[in-house]
Amino acid sequence: MAGAAFWDERYAGADYAYGEPPNAFLYSLKDRFHAKERALVPGDGEGRNGVFLAERGLNVATLDLSPAGVTKAQALAVRRGVRLDARVADVLTWEWPSAAYDWIALLYLHLIAPERRALHAKAVAALKPGGRIVLEAFTHRQLDRQREGARGGPREAAQLYSLDDLSADFAALDIERLEELDVDLREGALHVGRSAVARMIARRV
Repeated sequence: MAGAAFWDERYAGADYAYGEPPNAFLYSLKDRFHAKERALVPGDGEGRNGVFLAERGLNVATLDLSPAGVTKAQALAVRRGVRLDARVADVLTWEWPSAAYDWIALLYLHLIAPERRALHAKAVAALKPGGRIVLEAFTHRQLDRQREGARGGPREAAQLYSLDDLSADFAALDIERLEELDVDLREGALHVGRSAVARMIARRV
């Protein structure tokens, strides 16, 4: 996983690197989110997804390695008139609470296999009974999409995901939806073009 200095540089400009609107998959679930529910968005960068959930009335915490990203997340929340608990933290070493969240959004949080499995285990344990994980990530086919001109995602296969990876990582949950598909991304300047992604919704029973 890239370090804080890498992400600080990416988030240094006035523009929001991945835009200010939320991830389209997360937005498509808007009617499933309810006021007062608790949500966590690890690796939320400049805060676009956490702010969206806060606008739906949820109590939202976000984590990111980058102080620059967290500062911009806080600024976005102020502009939108919502409260966001945005924290500078490493998602791998942060002390995750147990059975605390109704929703955890894992959006383009790409890690090598041992770190990925560790993070996903932490996320499963942090869900309340009945809580759900929403995940979108690039699959290995994104390497082909990059060669075709798409922008976005790691350029190393070890950091890209497969449906088998996700099925294994979240085997303890009721996987309500898991699919691989091509989508047209328009997320700021850095997620652009026809892209290969996995989408998942999984519930703790």
